Amino acid sequence: MKTIGRLFGILSLIGLFLGFIPLLGWLNWLNIPFAVIGLLFSIIGKSRGAIIICLVAIFLGVFRLSIGGGII
Repeated sequence: MKTIGRLFGILSLIGLFLGFIPLLGWLNWLNIPFAVIGLLFSIIGKSRGAIIICLVAIFLGVFRLSIGGGII
């Protein structure tokens, strides 16, 4: 579970950075649920580093959607 959580966290960070590119902000709508699933796997696997990675991806994804008009 630790490995899956960390993998999901890393992939969600990659998706997050792609979401900061103009016209690709919609990618965060897919990235945030992916990071939440990674967070759940990280909590089950008790991997502190993966939990932090997933939380950062969730926070920054929500922030990007809020500044880009994706959240009303």
